[in-house]
Amino acid sequence: MTTDQQQLYLDKLDYLITAARAAGADSCDAVIFSGQSESVSWRLGKLEDVERSESADLGLRVFVGRQQAIISSSDLSRKTLDSLVERVMDMAKNAPEDPYSGLADPAFLALDPGDIPELDLYDDTVKSANDLKQLARAVEDVALGVSGVTNSEGASASTSRGLVASANSNGFSHSYASSHFALSISVIAGSDAAMERDYAYSSKRHFSDLRDPVAIGQEAAEKALRRLGPRKAKTCDVPVIFDPRVSRTLIGHLAGAINGQAIARGTSFLKDRMGEQIFNPNIHIIDDPHILRGPSSRPFDGEGCRNGRLEIVGDGVLKCWILDSASARQLGLSPNGRASRGTSSPPSPSSTNLYLDKGSLSPAELMADIKSGFYITDLIGMGVNGITGDYSRGASGFWIEDGQISYPVNEVTIAGNLKSMFMNMTVADDLVIKYGTDAPTVRLDGMTIAGA
Repeated sequence: MTTDQQQLYLDKLDYLITAARAAGADSCDAVIFSGQSESVSWRLGKLEDVERSESADLGLRVFVGRQQAIISSSDLSRKTLDSLVERVMDMAKNAPEDPYSGLADPAFLALDPGDIPELDLYDDTVKSANDLKQLARAVEDVALGVSGVTNSEGASASTSRGLVASANSNGFSHSYASSHFALSISVIAGSDAAMERDYAYSSKRHFSDLRDPVAIGQEAAEKALRRLGPRKAKTCDVPVIFDPRVSRTLIGHLAGAINGQAIARGTSFLKDRMGEQIFNPNIHIIDDPHILRGPSSRPFDGEGCRNGRLEIVGDGVLKCWILDSASARQLGLSPNGRASRGTSSPPSPSSTNLYLDKGSLSPAELMADIKSGFYITDLIGMGVNGITGDYSRGASGFWIEDGQISYPVNEVTIAGNLKSMFMNMTVADDLVIKYGTDAPTVRLDGMTIAGA
């Protein structure tokens, strides 16, 4: 994404805002999201699919008093921009009043150059469809070359780059570019009725950070082979270990429970717990949009507000909600730079790089004293009640015997309540920032396992 293109988009936003103010808007903001992507799918030694897409979408939001309207378009021509202003103004004048709507207070906007950090989110490396095909083929060749792997569900390689431009009538105007590169593979081990699948992948902002295809292919193959010959588990209450690829879902449930909109509606099991102990004192949970090359990093939020590292939970105590301007107004609080938005809807609260900070024990030490327990690698279904915190999900993984992973287990249901699960959480030291919501290996004691 060139500097010229970024300036072109900012000029279009400035034109829209100027035109909307001239048409009678008390205030307004506008965004443009553009991007291009290319992906290749490869399966069993053959090219399956090549996809390429390009898009540019614009959204304009105007306010007439406390009346709000939003309009979007993928046509960025001057004629269409003029039409958008006329139509959205008519919509706003006929919209109901919202006492909490409005632009972010200028005091919170990222108006100074020092408010907007350089996060190294863009890599101008160009990969052709043929380059992607070679990567996908390489990762599948490695996985299928492992003895016991009998089939492939396909490998995929992709690249994308995007641009975000945002401006409002309070003086904010800025843009940033980003890129992503990804490589994945899913394979099947075994045969007939005794088959199991698993996967591995890598996704990075910069191509040079992407994992080697050999390592990805070997990981997928080894994980699939480990799952062969699963057994049933009996119903019991035992310690449970969440592998990092599923422990992050626990932090995702926390994010939903402390979202400002859920708190304002009173639909969260944590709605009255601000400032209280909800985890044990060793737990720290951070949201940091400024991690260099981070998967969910951004230099400013969806309203143009300053953002930065936020301690969500410190020493087990809930410190804050995830807030945009509207939810903050409704709760009588200040926004904390966590607004996210698209082109056709108002901003809403959202986390960025949210992670459960690492502990001091290794994963092996975390399970060393477990006589009998369950190590979870996969979760199924969405059986979580955000109002009560009741938790029930299908799971598969491995049984733990005498502190060691023993044999694969499937067709199990785990159940509990997030309130007690949070309080009984112990974490390992293997945190890796990978998904955007991350956690190390996590141990929970006394969960109910429903099996055979």
